[in-house]
Amino acid sequence: MALEGKSNETIARILQERKVLIPMAYWQEKGIRKGGKVTQPNKYKWCKTTVTKILTQQEYCGDIINFKTYSKSYKNKKRYDNPKENWVIFKNVHEPIISRDDFELVQMLVVKTKRRAPKQENGEKNMFCDFLYCADCGSKLWYHTNTTNKEIHYFSCSNYKKDTRGNCETRHYIRADAIEQIVMLELKRLAKYLESHEEEFAKLLAEKTNADMLAEQKTLETELNRVTARNEMLTSLFAKTYEDNVSGKLSDEMYMELSHKYEVERLELKTKIFEYKERLAKISEMEQNKDDFLKAVRKFMEMETLTAPMLRELIDHIDVYEKEGGKKNYTQRIVIYYRFVGYLELPSSDDENYKANTRKGVDVEYIPTVKSA
Repeated sequence: MALEGKSNETIARILQERKVLIPMAYWQEKGIRKGGKVTQPNKYKWCKTTVTKILTQQEYCGDIINFKTYSKSYKNKKRYDNPKENWVIFKNVHEPIISRDDFELVQMLVVKTKRRAPKQENGEKNMFCDFLYCADCGSKLWYHTNTTNKEIHYFSCSNYKKDTRGNCETRHYIRADAIEQIVMLELKRLAKYLESHEEEFAKLLAEKTNADMLAEQKTLETELNRVTARNEMLTSLFAKTYEDNVSGKLSDEMYMELSHKYEVERLELKTKIFEYKERLAKISEMEQNKDDFLKAVRKFMEMETLTAPMLRELIDHIDVYEKEGGKKNYTQRIVIYYRFVGYLELPSSDDENYKANTRKGVDVEYIPTVKSA
């Protein structure tokens, strides 16, 4: 029984039925935690708050995080939340309960899916929710059910000015059944190309990941050098300001103003330096990303239908363009960005477009490729 798409309450119930040890009991059995006792009599009784913690707290990946809180002085016992950039993280210190890849995927999904639950009369949430974006303004496409025909489900730009008083000029309407057919078409084309041209496919991925890696690495290294140099300059400026204040060249008021300004900028630079170093470290993982993508495509080849877990494993997001052409016959461009590798341009074929009759007398041709320059 898969846990994807289940609520935390349901996951807790399933874990209890499977007799999976709760974290405290697991740590004690492994000898990781000597002190303390399991206060829960039933060491298999999970609760939804424990599931939430495992899915949202980085410590369950095997890391230790220090300085998450601080006190303003030793006299003040109250603890305050510390900004994330001031945390000190030690990775892979103890055995993880959740893999780092799964944890990072969950964090991405949590950010994407913080939205109101759909109304009961409109049916269940569509699996393409939070994957579709407006190609013009970058906003998400919202899922709707036709008010007169409940069988028709569609997506449209959440920033469309006539629907939401936004500033996007066009609706970017696309039916839910159409986007599912388009994605299935592209994934089958991807799988077919991998099956019949495995070496060419591997070469295509290598060229793309290497090009992306080198371009991003160069940009990050340039930015890292810039902010590091500025950070060193701020240290010198702060020292000079202090000396000028001590010698009387700079008033106390001006010293306080400048030192505060330098300290704010220094903290901002510290955050950027940390982020750039983290991103540079992740570039080395791109080779592994390529292998993960190939595994996901091969897994899809064994399936007959597209499922929500498979969708999350393969696709990062999809850009939907506004339709072009007349009212009855028009084309609409769809661009799929895959996880790990981004957009992939495969050799063209005669059957790559998907044609649909969305309603009587209206023909739509969907083009799942990037628009030519």
